[in-house]
Amino acid sequence: MDSSVTTPNIPNSISSPHAAESELVLVALKSSLHGLTHSEAAARLELYGRNTLPQARPPGIATVFFRQFASPLIYVLVAAALLSLMIKDWSDAGFISAVLFINALIGSIQEHSAQRAATALQELVRTRCRVLREGDSYEINAEELVPGDIVLLESGDKVPADLRLLVSHDLEVDESLLTGESLPVAKDGNTVLGEDIGLGDRVNMLFTGTLVGRGRARGVVVSTALNTVLGSIAADVLSKQPPKAPLQVRMDRFTHRVAILVGIAALTMLGVAVTRGTPFAEMFLLVVALAVSVIPEGLPVALTVALAIGMRRMARRNVIVRRLLAVESLGSCTLIATDKTGTLTVNQLTARCILFSNFDLWEISGEGVVPEGQILTPRGAPSAEEKVLLDRLCQAAALTNEGFLGRIDSGWSHHGDAVDVAFLVMAHKAGVVKAEITNTFPEIDTIPYESERLFSASLNEVNGRKCAFVKGALERLLPMCKTMATPGQNVIMDRALIEQQAHKLASGGYKVLALADGEIQLRQSEVFSEEHLLGLTLIGLVGIIDPLRMEVKAAVTACRQAGIEVAMITGDHPTTAFAIAWELGMAERAEQLVSGPELSLALESGTIDQLTRDARVFARVGPHQKLDIVQSLQRHGHFVAVSGDGANDAPALRAAQVGVAMGMSGTDVARETADLIITDDNFASIVAGVEEGRVAYANVRKVIFLLISTGAAELVLFTLALLTGLPLPLMAVHLLWLNLVTNGIQDVALAFEPGEGDELRHPPRSPREPIFNRLMIERVVLSALVIGIVAFLVFQWFVARGFSLDEARNGTLLLMVLFENVHVLNCRSELRSVFRHNLLHNPILVIGTVVAQLVHIGAMYTPWVSDVLHIQPVTPQHWLVLLGLALSVLMVMELHKAVRRWWYNNEYNNY
Repeated sequence: MDSSVTTPNIPNSISSPHAAESELVLVALKSSLHGLTHSEAAARLELYGRNTLPQARPPGIATVFFRQFASPLIYVLVAAALLSLMIKDWSDAGFISAVLFINALIGSIQEHSAQRAATALQELVRTRCRVLREGDSYEINAEELVPGDIVLLESGDKVPADLRLLVSHDLEVDESLLTGESLPVAKDGNTVLGEDIGLGDRVNMLFTGTLVGRGRARGVVVSTALNTVLGSIAADVLSKQPPKAPLQVRMDRFTHRVAILVGIAALTMLGVAVTRGTPFAEMFLLVVALAVSVIPEGLPVALTVALAIGMRRMARRNVIVRRLLAVESLGSCTLIATDKTGTLTVNQLTARCILFSNFDLWEISGEGVVPEGQILTPRGAPSAEEKVLLDRLCQAAALTNEGFLGRIDSGWSHHGDAVDVAFLVMAHKAGVVKAEITNTFPEIDTIPYESERLFSASLNEVNGRKCAFVKGALERLLPMCKTMATPGQNVIMDRALIEQQAHKLASGGYKVLALADGEIQLRQSEVFSEEHLLGLTLIGLVGIIDPLRMEVKAAVTACRQAGIEVAMITGDHPTTAFAIAWELGMAERAEQLVSGPELSLALESGTIDQLTRDARVFARVGPHQKLDIVQSLQRHGHFVAVSGDGANDAPALRAAQVGVAMGMSGTDVARETADLIITDDNFASIVAGVEEGRVAYANVRKVIFLLISTGAAELVLFTLALLTGLPLPLMAVHLLWLNLVTNGIQDVALAFEPGEGDELRHPPRSPREPIFNRLMIERVVLSALVIGIVAFLVFQWFVARGFSLDEARNGTLLLMVLFENVHVLNCRSELRSVFRHNLLHNPILVIGTVVAQLVHIGAMYTPWVSDVLHIQPVTPQHWLVLLGLALSVLMVMELHKAVRRWWYNNEYNNY
């Protein structure tokens, strides 16, 4: 098509394309079967804009700010401020109001930052699609599609725009997004429908956002962006609020329970106060003080920050978190079920050898996707007869191929399945070029590769005859073949000998594929199918090698040290799979290898759980069997993470506790089903994600421990004062000051804690283990008792020595500030000693603690602040005494850590 076509006359959508012949739709869109030219596509993109739906606008900073006040605790504080105004306590009213404002400001900044980080992470995952332009296929960002583009689709792809089908083969599409129908819909591009046909019955159309579950298709873009069917209902889709993450739901539930407990305690204290004749205003402020001391009001913000930091750290290590649940779940992962190709290996397949029926092993030189190298027999260059046989094999490899390999400018470009590209490189080395051989032998029909079939086939016209060319797994091709090719003639096939030679190749780590051809009989009305593939000739076997990733062996070892088992689930030959698993240390015995047929038999007999108990290599596995394996492993008590890249992996990804999709090779279906996306398709990145997940979960626990233990300590202090008849040791403004100056800085700073370095050297926590496990409860109770009792004794001492109430509260408040600044060091690790934990690893915490202390000192010397807080400077002697007392919590917690380390080492010394 000429690029001089007047672009403004091109419609950005076609009315009722389902009711028109596909040729007429192409004419209306001024396109062709070869696609648009690059210049025409650029002009249409400029005219119609990008193929995107309107995004839900994130709340503005003002909305986020006012949302910070939507909390029961905030309502209590507002009531306290209003009561202070009513009794003309201007200083308390002003301070409480200032605290509310500053808390909302800090929360707004942190929430807005977390939103921006989440948005930035979403930018890393873009839908891509294949289009034909100027007759060549290209992979582009789906946002760059324009009306008239020819789009190529296969199983696992998300439909990027509304398309009128031109060609379809065995096509089924999941349209549940639009129609709510869970069953896949069969599609046929040759059908022409009536204009009034319903959306769900438009079998010659594909719609934006739907998913190709099976088959292949080629269609022309008829609508993009808001002109698509999905675009017309975009407003309804965007109006749905995303659900809260499970961890957030759990923490909300915890906060509500704490509020109930505080309410019960408050009523009890009110009863005691009433019996003593305490004035109402004082009673109310007592309740406010209690609520402020116990309810961890900073927890939601700190939790959001901790998870956002964890997501960012994972993104830096090539792991994109799509669901916050995955951050929590990764800490419990006990088994990773991983693919082989592209995950354990580099996914740069190279054909390295050819085995013909005379059992001479031919070598192929050269590496990667650059078609430079030679194909040599054991005696050197092939003879004339051998060259004919080699050309025959390479022609079959090129004709049964959906990949692309071509020279662009000064280099080579390629795309498509790695096996297809490796075969095209091999064919190039023999002088067989796909474009040329396709012109010589025109394609009539194809049977595309699907993981259920394990082969692909092409029907071509060869010298007036219909010939089939087949490529795939040897066990699938052997039943189709009657003879095998040798130089000069075909001979009766020796199946046992061929299987023996294939096994020998596979034991060397090669992926073994077979090629066959043969003339077939096909009536005019018949559709080319697997039933026609009989009586063929096996041409030869090709050994393909995919080198292991350099870092994978160390990553597998790290998993074992972390108590995580690794299982390989692959469609490769069992011998090849076991050879690689043995090299990586994943399997040591042949009994740990299970094949797909064995799984089928075990499933029928109900013995699959016995088969999978110790198995760590699953080979020649069909996609449907992957789900059976995952469910069986879960019945063994494993918390399973599964990696997958195909549409048929979606059920297993959904069933697993953590679904991991491949970002580079993964299909849209797999990515949308998964919890995590690995951007580099590397197994080591999965392990990195496990490590960062454990760090993030540990930091959540550290933040919770700090907030709950200090709140519990204040509750102990208040309870002891009430029981002994002493005045309140601290006023409500003091508690607000503590929560703002110390906890308000330190809880966020703890979220920045780096890993302790041993995350992958201890077993995973139990999936059923709550956040408040025995260790957390021990540490909260112990630290709260130490801080609360010591602070009470100090307050009691001040009162007994004749100090005024303000002086006693001043000293107690300073002690609490010191306690919390010391106690944050205890929170950095549950087991590691403070003295073995480098402070400089978290400079934000160091700076925050120093700033918190300096702010309190400054408040002592600032007249209006000291008046509001009723505080004043203290003598150096008091400073030293109070600091020494504050260190008591450090010493007690160090003793507890030592006891816990001793118990831990005895518990897991045989781990």
